[in-house]
Formats: sequence, C-alpha cells, structure tokens
Amino acid sequence: MRRLVAAAAAILALGGVGAGCGLGPGRSAEGVSLTVTRDFGTRTLGSAREDRTRGGETVMRLLQRGFRVQTRFGGGFVQSVNGLTGGIRGGRRLDWFFYVNGIESSQGAASRRLHAGDRVWWDHHDWSATMSVPAVVGSFPEPFRSGSEGRRLPVAVACADSVDAACDEVTRRLEAVDVPVARAALAAPVGSETLRLLVGRWRDLRADRIAGRIGRGPGASGVYARFDASGGRLTVLDDRGRAVRELGPRTGLVAATRDRDSQPTWVVTGTDAGGVLAAARALEEGALADHFALAVAEGLAVPLPSPLRSPGTAGS
Repeated sequence: MRRLVAAAAAILALGGVGAGCGLGPGRSAEGVSLTVTRDFGTRTLGSAREDRTRGGETVMRLLQRGFRVQTRFGGGFVQSVNGLTGGIRGGRRLDWFFYVNGIESSQGAASRRLHAGDRVWWDHHDWSATMSVPAVVGSFPEPFRSGSEGRRLPVAVACADSVDAACDEVTRRLEAVDVPVARAALAAPVGSETLRLLVGRWRDLRADRIAGRIGRGPGASGVYARFDASGGRLTVLDDRGRAVRELGPRTGLVAATRDRDSQPTWVVTGTDAGGVLAAARALEEGALADHFALAVAEGLAVPLPSPLRSPGTAGS
C-alpha cells in the first residue's frame, strides 16, 4: 500500500462554539489509513495506508483489500479477519469492532463510507464488561484534525482552575497538529457537533454530564478505569472490568467517551494538578497510538484496559 500523504488543513477560524457550527469538508489529508489489532490494541495484526480515497469507498472494502475477511448478516459485518473469529471462547465474549477517527461507528462496515484523512481501526476484543466503547484516544490527532463523516468539527478546550500549565500544554499540542482551538468555560453550553476536550482534576470534571460517565465504569463510558470518591486515586481495570492495580498521587488519565447525541468528549485529567500535567504531556500521537485510553503514573504509561489480569484470575 502506498504511504498516506498528510496535508495541512485549511479551515475557517472558529467564530464561536455552538450548535450548527460544523466547519465543512475541509482538506485534512489525501488518503486513509487502516490498523488491525487485537486485545484492545495490545497486538498489531497489520496496517495499510493509501494515498487516495476511491469513489464510494467503504470501511469493509478497505479491510478486504488487505486481509482475509469472512462476513455475516449478508456481508455487512465482520466475522473473522485472517482467521481470527468472533464468538465465545473460555467464557469470554469476543468480537470485531471498528472505529473511524477514534469514534465507534453506528453503521455496519459495508455501509460506512470513507473520506479523505480517515483513520480506520479494527480491534478484536472481549466485550464482557461493555458492548460499546463509544470513543477511543488511539487515533490521535483524530478526530480533532479530520472530524467525522468528512466534516471538520469545532474544537472547544475547557479548563478547570489551577491547571493553567496543563491547559496551555493541551492547546499547544492541538495547534501543533493544525487544530484550531476555542477556549470555553467548563460549564459553557456547546453544540452537539462540537468536539470537547476537558482539562482538570477529576474532582473538577466529574460533574460534567458526559465526562461523568467515566466515574461509573466501562459499562457506562467504555473507559477501563475508575477514580475513587475523593478523586485522589485511580483504579486500573482489566478487559473484564476487574481491578488490577491502584494508582495514587500525580496520576493522569487521557480518555474519551460520548453519548449517542453528541460528538466525543475527551478528558485530560488526573488525581491532582501534577497528574493533569502528566496527562497533557501524553497528548501526542506516539504516546496514544492504538490505546483505547491511557493512564500515566510515575513517568510510566499504563494502557487501558490493562493487559494484566486481576489477582487470582487465569490468563486468556
């Protein structure tokens, strides 16, 4: 496959953050990329890049050109890729899921059309803890750079008090990948087509209607981590939603979630200001690639869900 050619985006400056202020098709990139992994991105099975999108191109056809694919339900859904199938094995419910620019698709792969700049990610994983992971961070700088369904979207960064350094760091990192940013207050209303990125300690973000889902575990948010009641400790979960380890002060988290009526909300958060700054410094492609979410503790990156097993459990 030919290498994807990245191009700088030319879009209108943000005049405000509100409903109906999508930025149109834009010119984010000339091609598409494909990544295929298993076990929440911990093992890469293959990847491909193409310089041009073809007329009427779909997620399914892109996958079929590079991999052996078996389908079901009339060819609209993937059953196996290169022989790795969905189903129940050892009590684990396994299947294939795909994301376009870090957003779980509501359409089948045969129906989902591709647009210039799209990053497609297929992952085969256990869905015992949740049937849906609505948004992931592992395709950064998407969805901020190319948006969704061929439309670049407004980006609002909202920061809590006492995290000015982290807020500035997040803004710099987005602007470095050609993403214009509008600053907004945490409580400011935004339109459903706006991508939000919230920066602050978890105790300051947990009241948010969308971000607060993270506090209810992966079944509500798709994020395999959970803060304690004080917001001062973060419990890392395995792929079945079971506690693996607990992280304390200066722990950061980069994660994304959404509801069905809005674009994703990302959080750059942590147990304290030091943790938030550590998370902000992890907001870059190399650190986030192929991770559903990422915790940062004591200078170490902790992928979420954790590839470790909870104490007393057998491996897969």
